[in-house]
Amino acid sequence: MFFRRVVQLAVVPLVVAAVPMWPTTALAVPSYARQTGMSCAACHTVPPQLTAFGRYFKLHGYVLGPDKLSGGSNKLNIDKFPPLSAMMLLSDTVTRTSQPGAQNSSVAFPQQLSFFYAGAIAEHMGAFAQITYTSDTDHFSMDNTDIRYARDANWGDNSVVWGLTANNDPSVQDVWNSTSDWGFPFLGSAAANTPFAEPVMVSSFNQQVAGLGAYVWLNNSIYGEVTLYRSSQIGVAQPYTGTASNIISGLAPYWRLAYEHAWEGAGGSQNDWEFGALGMVSHIFPGGGNALSGPTNDFNDVGVDTQYQRVMGADSLTLHGIYIHENQNWNAGTILGTASNPTDHLNYWKADASYYWNNSYGPTLAYFNTTGSTDPLLYGPVSALGSPNSNGWILQWTWVPALNVQASVQYVLYNKFNGASTNYDGTGRNASDNNTLYLALWLLW
Repeated sequence: MFFRRVVQLAVVPLVVAAVPMWPTTALAVPSYARQTGMSCAACHTVPPQLTAFGRYFKLHGYVLGPDKLSGGSNKLNIDKFPPLSAMMLLSDTVTRTSQPGAQNSSVAFPQQLSFFYAGAIAEHMGAFAQITYTSDTDHFSMDNTDIRYARDANWGDNSVVWGLTANNDPSVQDVWNSTSDWGFPFLGSAAANTPFAEPVMVSSFNQQVAGLGAYVWLNNSIYGEVTLYRSSQIGVAQPYTGTASNIISGLAPYWRLAYEHAWEGAGGSQNDWEFGALGMVSHIFPGGGNALSGPTNDFNDVGVDTQYQRVMGADSLTLHGIYIHENQNWNAGTILGTASNPTDHLNYWKADASYYWNNSYGPTLAYFNTTGSTDPLLYGPVSALGSPNSNGWILQWTWVPALNVQASVQYVLYNKFNGASTNYDGTGRNASDNNTLYLALWLLW
């Protein structure tokens, strides 16, 4: 009952993922290939990792390809073929030790079924819009969506791409695979137990917000963006009342800066290195039976990220890294008795490296680590030490027998889980008991 009350007060969900730590994301979408007349390999090494051309295509509003039909007016552009696609994800999950009272080995058929509108809407406007069915909820709902308007321009001797984005998740609009929405692991179990704490920018706003932003891309190297978000929660009636939870007060600004440098290396290899920064400020009314007024819980996330990509014909090497520091002010939480400290913090970082041969198969190795303030009320329901600290490794082998078929074997190994390596929850469960073997088959058409 105590844990349920904490959830209702909406304090813990702002620090933890609203979905599993390893999100299942959409990959390459065939409707883009039909629109452009190009292979999926033009935009991706192994999906969803974008190539330089894939980033160019996304920044230009998902618009490039065959002539449109004229619908009787120069203001109406209609694709010859509707830009529709579908995806199915089948999976099996086995943990080292089953969760108390639960069956081990969980088969999901499907784990996820998605339909996409992915392609041009008009001459300078396109979209990636996903609707997803998940087996655990047994219903369809809106998933990752990014609608763009983009134009080319000149600023003196400089080339500029500028655009607008309307989306429902901070970083879904990002073009590098280092940030949360498109970062590794690209697929993950919905059945396995996962660590409790993450920065709110990473996972607490997934498909629960609406944002409108503007971006510029200067000389194919310098990127800047500002997007403003408000709450737009699925399945919650509007206007919001105190029965709702996690409601943003006013606007939550998200910002992104990045620099990318491309060069040709030995043997004609194509190299790209990106270094960037990102951040978000959000003021949240806990709700959950409390009025949507007065004190808020405040979060300030600031991070840096990097990506290196080397493409050698059909082979590729990719490295990613991201670090986020989050300051938390529990102005509402301390009054409601759901946080022990007036202020806390989280440090979150993740790094991964992958190598693929012939755009078809290869390994990925990743390390993840979250540390932060000890807070008995905030983390007590899941941690005997009241600690958010977790870290471990992910090993994955991916095989792509065809561009619309992908099979993965993934193993997640935990060194520390919710604050400790042993007896982390006070019932004798160890971090390694959550080690997870995950098998996935992804189909797209």
